[in-house]
Amino acid sequence: MARIKIIIPGNTITSIEIPVRITDINYGNHVGNDSLISLLHEARVQWLNQLGYSELDIEGSSIIMNELGVNYLNESFYGDVLNIQLSVGEISTAGFELYYSITTNRNNTTLTIAKAKTGIVFYDYSVKKISPIPAVFKSILLG
Repeated sequence: MARIKIIIPGNTITSIEIPVRITDINYGNHVGNDSLISLLHEARVQWLNQLGYSELDIEGSSIIMNELGVNYLNESFYGDVLNIQLSVGEISTAGFELYYSITTNRNNTTLTIAKAKTGIVFYDYSVKKISPIPAVFKSILLG
C-alpha cells in the first residue's frame, strides 16, 4: 500500500508545546492515534486563540476540517513534551491547508513523532454551506 507523503512547508507560523498526558497513552504504552489527532486539534485551537479567534468565530465565520492525513514516525510516551509547529500550505477561496510537524526532545535528541496535514474550509453552520475565507484572515495566512 502506498504511504501518504506529507511534506511540511518551511513557513512556520507558530510553535505550540503540549505535554503528553497519561490519558493520551494507549494499551501499547504510547500516544494513541486518536490522542494524536486531539493534540493536533488543541494546537490549532491554541494558534487561533493567539490570533484572537476561535474555530466558530474567525471574523464572523467558522471553520471545519474536511480532510486529514498523518504520517506516524516515532512513538511518543508519557512525560514527552510535544513541540507542534504549524505551517500553511495551499490557500483557496474557501479554505487552506494546515501542516503540523510534531517533535519531542528525548535524551538530548530531537525526534520527529509525526507529520500531519489538515484541510480546513470556512463553513456557515446556519445554512450548512462552505463560505469564503474572510479577507482579514486570508491576509494573516499569506503573512
